[in-house]
Amino acid sequence: MTLRFRPLLGFTILILPLFAFLVGLGVWQLERLQWKLGLIAEMDRNMHAAPISIDRALAASPSRSQYRRVALSGTYDNSKEAYVFTTGPHGVPVYHVLTPLKLDDGRVFIVDRGLVPPALRDPLTRASGELLGEQNVVGVFRTPDSPGAFTPVADLAHRIWFARDIKSIAGAQHIRLSAPVIIEADATPVAGGWPKGGQTVVNLPNDHLQYAITWFLLAAALAVIYFAYHHARGRLTFRLR
Repeated sequence: MTLRFRPLLGFTILILPLFAFLVGLGVWQLERLQWKLGLIAEMDRNMHAAPISIDRALAASPSRSQYRRVALSGTYDNSKEAYVFTTGPHGVPVYHVLTPLKLDDGRVFIVDRGLVPPALRDPLTRASGELLGEQNVVGVFRTPDSPGAFTPVADLAHRIWFARDIKSIAGAQHIRLSAPVIIEADATPVAGGWPKGGQTVVNLPNDHLQYAITWFLLAAALAVIYFAYHHARGRLTFRLR
């Protein structure tokens, strides 16, 4: 086979950087894929590891402690419950019950005790679940996301929020938090069955492989266009002998 190729300088200078850019994006997405897989694996290990103390979790970086199971003991201040409206399984409306837990040393942390249906938001309807006295809590260490620009304004009169904005919740409830974190209680059942703990959701989208394939396909299509353009103008020819 005889191949003859005379590239157009201007067209090549235009196409080559774009091609390199597309390939670079594909490679970057593959690197992000490996990072995401490592992050998911670390979160899975944290969720299944033995609980550690709250002090150990706080001493580590937030990224290392995220989704780590922790154990702590203290007394719930049920009078300062807050309720975060969201949707639960199958899209039904629910409230997450956020309650301050005061440790023996005076430190206070917010515990997401789990969810209740709207009919049980009032603690009087689930009085047996309002735990009194010293409690041993095992839960998942989380640093909650900040509320978005379109998050509705809290209903302070009924202590209802629409995001786990613990700084706002602490301010409204006059709570001095020891750290801006939430402990998501595990699924240990409570008297009366409510709130239902164990609501931690690990949801990390991992679309990097699809993105990488897309960028590589665009780079390949650009290469096809480049060579087809030269072939159409007689600057790329080949003959089979």
